[in-house]
Formats: sequence, structure tokens, C-alpha cells
Amino acid sequence: MIKGIAKRWRTLSGKDDWKNLLDPLDIDLRRYLLHYGELAQATYDTFNREPKSKFAGSSLYSRRNLFRQVGLAKSSTCTYTPTKYLYATSEIKVPTAFILKPIPTEPWSRRSNWIGFVAVATDKGKTKLGRRDILVAWRGTVQTEEWFKDFDFPLASASKILGEKHNPYAHRGWLSIYTSRNPKSRFNKASARDQVVSEVKRLVKKYKDEKISITITGHSLGAALGTLCAADIVANKINELKERPRKSCPVTAFLFGSPRVGDSNFRHLLSSLKNLHILRVSNVPDIIPTLPPEGYYADVGQELVMDTRFSKFLKRPGNYDTWHGLEPYLHGVAGTQGSKGGFRMEVDRSIALVNKQIDGLKDEYPVPASWWCMRNRGMKRLADGSWELRDHEKDDNSFA
Repeated sequence: MIKGIAKRWRTLSGKDDWKNLLDPLDIDLRRYLLHYGELAQATYDTFNREPKSKFAGSSLYSRRNLFRQVGLAKSSTCTYTPTKYLYATSEIKVPTAFILKPIPTEPWSRRSNWIGFVAVATDKGKTKLGRRDILVAWRGTVQTEEWFKDFDFPLASASKILGEKHNPYAHRGWLSIYTSRNPKSRFNKASARDQVVSEVKRLVKKYKDEKISITITGHSLGAALGTLCAADIVANKINELKERPRKSCPVTAFLFGSPRVGDSNFRHLLSSLKNLHILRVSNVPDIIPTLPPEGYYADVGQELVMDTRFSKFLKRPGNYDTWHGLEPYLHGVAGTQGSKGGFRMEVDRSIALVNKQIDGLKDEYPVPASWWCMRNRGMKRLADGSWELRDHEKDDNSFA
């Protein structure tokens, strides 16, 4: 964890819009971004992407075991306790890169996917972070290539969730995943939006007598949902108590490889919201942050630009996975030298993590491609000698 974070957290969370911190990248902010990026990565590491599993589209691990199972239990990142898992559906048809459909005839759910989690800083975490941080981590897309087929969704009004001021419009697909509910799914009788808002409200009330913050993180699709979520929380004053309207807590979104989310009216609305801070991390060769094209869509918040092609560790020229994957993004954050170019690891971060779910490292490094997986891919040998796929821990949410 960062030395002095308890004193600098407001600055690192965007109090001054990261003025003079982005180029060159401040060492504490570099570590801060990695801290939240690793929590976003946890959503990928626990996501069941095996279509032959009846639990495809769910979390492999329960909330109780999440950080231990994804390798964060002994990490300084593990300063939180997950309090709620989030599930999403969509009223409109979206690609399997967004909502994965299981192949088996009796799946855990045909209509919903696990989409992230809410967590809160532990007492020890509060001491390290300087406040009680409420975290929302959103899961991203499963397959990078799908992005290039699926940007035909038109804009749709976001006034129902953000109010009519500025008449904001947002990407119809992102809005659908964020706001859709399905009474036939026990996981989505409430929308992802309703789930996260109710949990954040509960935690804000629970810790009302403490210094608190709300931090949202996500990559790719998760970054788009994170943008909507952050705006929603501030626009609807979820970050303050009715009995203490003047004591609102800051809301910060750290977003990696985010597509554009809304139009210029959407941007104007977000810019007008007090206590909302958004930092987008973009990789120069990654096409996703440039989509959907400008004109109808507009960028929001501040931007940290890097170029992972400068890294001596990555294959050249690279591909969609190495340019857009979250672990390559975090590798870039660890070593970017800003506008002066070049690459030097400023943080002690293993390069093996790049190959967690892709084949991005040069062959001279003895790290297998896509090495992250459940042992035997979830297959377990039973007492009679047969093998069976058992790749799911029942969560302790009341309905899961």
C-alpha cells in the first residue's frame, strides 16, 4: 500500500482533477491506480467464462472467499470486505461478450450474468486508506473482438436515471445492462442499478459518522457501467444523507480502456456534478476508447494516456488483446513515462501477470499464455473415480 495515502487520498482521488499528477505520472497515483485496477481485475478472475458449465456467466467464488481465491488475500490491495454481488440482464439483445449464455439445458440462469461487486474497507483498510472507502467494481467484456461488431446501438435518453437537466443521452446498450430487470430471473428482479444503489445507500448510512468515500472501478464494458454508476450516485445524491445534505462524500471513478458512454449533453451534466471525479486510463493503440466515434459521443472526465508499445516485455506490434486487456493496461500504468516516451517499471509488479488471460509477453520470458484458470478447469475426481465439473462456490447472498 502507498506510504502517506491516508494524508493524500483526497488529492489522489481527484480533488483537484489530478492537476500536475498525470504527466509525469505521480508515483503515489501510479500505485493508487494499480490498487483499484487490481480490484477491477478480480472481476475477471472470478468470472466463469466456460460456456459448457451450467454456471457460465456466474462468479466462480463466493464473496467470503473472493479475495483469497483470486490471489489478493495477502496483497495490500485486500483492504476490503465484499458486501454484495451484482447481477445484470438486458431488455435488448446484446452480444455474448457482454452477457454470456450457458450451453447446458439446466443452467444457473439464462437471463442474468454476474457483473461485479460492492465492498467496503475493513477497519485496517480504513487506517491505510485514510477513510472508509465504499468500492464498486464492474466486470468488463469477455471477448475483445466482439467490440468491433457491436457499436450499432443508438443513443437513448438517460433522463430517467440522471434527471432531465441537460437532456443527457447515453449508449443504449450500456443503459440496458445497467437498468434492465427481469421478473423471471431471481437474480434480476431488481436491476444492476437498483442493486448497487441500495447497497451503497446502506453502507453510507451505516458509516455516516465516519469519513467516507465512494470509488468505482472497471475496465471496458465495466468502465462504461462505472461511468453511469458514478454519475447516477452523484446526480441522485446517493453519496449524502437526507439529514446531512451538506455532508456529501466524494465519488471517484477509475476507468480503464473505457468506450465513450454518452453525448455532449451527458458530458455537460457530468461536468456540472459536484464531488464527481472521473479518470480514464487510455492506451494509444487501443481502439476501444475511440468508440463509438466522436460526433454523437463525447469523452468525460480527465484522461491518462499511455502507450504499452514502448514496453520491452510485450510482443510487437501486439494485437487487440495486448492493447485492450486489463492486465496489459496495469503493466502500462506500472511503467509508462508519459509524453517523453519510453518505458521503465516504476513499481515492483510481476510481468507474468500480463499473460494471465492472454499471450502478450515475448517468448523469451518463460510464462505460459492464459495461465490463469481454476485447477483442472473445475473438473474434480469423485470417490468412485469418475470426474465431474464442479466450478462454482455458492454465494452467501440471500438468493444465491
